[in-house]
This record gives sequence, structure tokens and C-alpha cells, in this order.
Amino acid sequence: MNKIVSYKDVVDQLSDGMIIGIGGWGARRKPMSLIREICQSDLKDLTVVSYGGPDVGLLCAHKKIKKLIFGFVSLDMIPLEAHFRLARQNNEIDVMELDEGMVQWGLRAAAMNLPFLPTRVGLGTDVLTSNPELKLTKSPYADAEELVAMPALNLDVALLHVNKSDEKGNTQIIGPDPFFDELFARAAKKTFISSEEVVSTSELGGKDGAIFNRFERSLVTGVLHSPCGAHPTSCAPNYGFDLNHLKEYSDAAKSFDDYRSKYLNKTHEEYVDTVGGSEAIQKIPLPQF
Repeated sequence: MNKIVSYKDVVDQLSDGMIIGIGGWGARRKPMSLIREICQSDLKDLTVVSYGGPDVGLLCAHKKIKKLIFGFVSLDMIPLEAHFRLARQNNEIDVMELDEGMVQWGLRAAAMNLPFLPTRVGLGTDVLTSNPELKLTKSPYADAEELVAMPALNLDVALLHVNKSDEKGNTQIIGPDPFFDELFARAAKKTFISSEEVVSTSELGGKDGAIFNRFERSLVTGVLHSPCGAHPTSCAPNYGFDLNHLKEYSDAAKSFDDYRSKYLNKTHEEYVDTVGGSEAIQKIPLPQF
């Protein structure tokens, strides 16, 4: 039942051409320490499914993505992710650009082991024009309504970041932004978790903490202890967005070498020290919406 793994353990179970789903939302609770580790690897030709943020941007900057399936790629307060934008402008990646709800519906279909789920989302829009592989289906009932058949987004691997986990893979997402991480876990053959804290099962709070457990431990393949592992994205209630770092990262799309030499090709611990240390990260205020 001990599912604790190292960064190398995770990367060794990934391979070229895999379909990888990345949890979180924009610049919130992204498994950035794992993304940086992938960027240092020889992996290539990945298909990535994400409500994207700097996870997508860093992978684009390192030429790891062959195809991106997404609803948006944003740094929240910086509306468009600059590294992703550059990759699209240079035609470096294939894309399946969808409505946010269609991505959710595709993950849900995979989670339910269904080939597709019907939806009205996308009808009358360029989503269908830009994605001619999407099919329509007709209701078998008296209404005979024509609907979009959103195909299942089956994942080889999901990468998620959580607030707490035990060694068995019981996890907690405590902040107000669990979004669709449980669907990523259910849609994937394997799920790897990076966690701010790894604690004993009893420290998860029993029945009072169960509300924060979004998916079963049986879905979790490996648990990686990664304090501050979402930086520079937020991980409420532990820390907020590092907006100064996100600005520096965004500006680096103009010339990536300085950012790479300063922050990348390091261990996670070295990265945390470089950006000011764990205490400084944990003092970053939470955003108010």
C-alpha cells in the first residue's frame, strides 16, 4: 500500500506519444514540479489534455507537445499564456480547441467508460468547423434532437497536485478549486499525485476530512511529496499566485535562455530555493475574488 514515488519513478513510467491529462485550472494548483521534470526528460510527441496554464506553456517551450486538447490556456491575471501563443503562431503544435464544458464532457465520458456523451455545446459555433472529427448524433426519442457527440478523452496518465496525501493515495484538495481533477483521475489508466504534504492516514481527519477526498485511492498509482510543487501557480490555502514570477515567466517567451538557466534543469528543492524558499512561497497571499 506504500505508493510513495520519486520524480524519476514517475518519468520512467511515461513514454513518447502518451496522452497525458494535467489537472488544475489556468494558474491554479498545477503539478508544476512534475512538469519541470518532464521538461528535463527526453519525452516527446505528447498529447496533452488541460485547462491550460504554465504547464502547457513550459511543455510548449521545451517542444514536448505534439497535440493539445484544451478549453483555454491562461495565466488568469495574464490572460493569454505567452509560450503557448508563440507555439501556436509558429504552428508547432496540433490543436483541438474546445469549449470548456466539452473538455469536461469528454473527461466524464472517459470516466464513465462511454465512447461519447451528447451535448448541445458547440452547435452553431466554429468549434465544429475547426474540429471536423467531431460527429453529430440524433436523440433516439420523440424529440429527435441533433446533438454533438463529444468523444471520450481517454488518458494514459493524469498528473494532479493536491494539498495532502497519505502513502496509500488517499488525497485531499482543501481549497475552493477542485475543478475537474477527479474526472482526470477517473479518465486515466494511471494517476500520479504531487502533494504539498504527505501525512499519516489519521492526520487526514477521518470523516470530517472525507469531504476533501475527491477520488478513491484505488485510482492513484503514485504519490510524490512536493512541497510548494504548484509554484508559481496557486495552491489554496497553502499559497497564492506568484504574480511577479508569472510576469517574469511570461516575458521570457521573448528570450527563454535566461529563464531556463535561472530556474530550470534543477531539482525541485533547488528550484524552490532559487525562487526564494518555501517560507517565502507560503507567505504569498491568496487571491480574493
